[in-house]
Amino acid sequence: MPAAATRLRAPVRAMLMRISVLGGKLAQGRVQSGLLARPDNLFAMFCIAVALVACQSTPDTQPVADPQPAPVAAPAPASPNSAVLDQTVAVVQPGKGVPARYAAFSGIWAGQLNGMYDGKLAVLTVSSGGQVTASYAWGDLADNKPGVADGSGRISGNTLKLGRLPNGADITATMPSPGTLNVTYALAGQTYTGSFARVGQ
Repeated sequence: MPAAATRLRAPVRAMLMRISVLGGKLAQGRVQSGLLARPDNLFAMFCIAVALVACQSTPDTQPVADPQPAPVAAPAPASPNSAVLDQTVAVVQPGKGVPARYAAFSGIWAGQLNGMYDGKLAVLTVSSGGQVTASYAWGDLADNKPGVADGSGRISGNTLKLGRLPNGADITATMPSPGTLNVTYALAGQTYTGSFARVGQ
């Protein structure tokens, strides 16, 4: 039998016994006074007693389980043909003495050359005179397999030009507006261009 029903039955039984005793006394009093006990009064009292006991009873409540957080999807692994910078690459924030026009080149930039070849340019350090150190990563590019190369260069006006990289590539990056670089990548007589956006500081 449910616990709630058991708790309800005991008070009701006790109340009925009280009503029975009370009813007997009322009936005895009425007989002694020459009146007959009215059963409808006892029924009304019984109904009131049951209602009072029911109001005092509290139904069992089931504990509410804590909501479980949704699982976080793991990031998709990089494609083997993507441009991937070395994990040790770290950008050094330009010092206070570096002009804003030079400091704007600092950070990690990513985009596609000719709309299909992945490229990433990390401008690691920028000096007050516009000298930079950088790292460039490329994905599949014509006959070249994905790779990465370090280099250095200089900013002149709104254009960063790196010295020839170890793989023989020449890179220039022009900033037409803050947050955008137009990159030109020349290798083995072929020139590739694309728009890069800053993806990290």
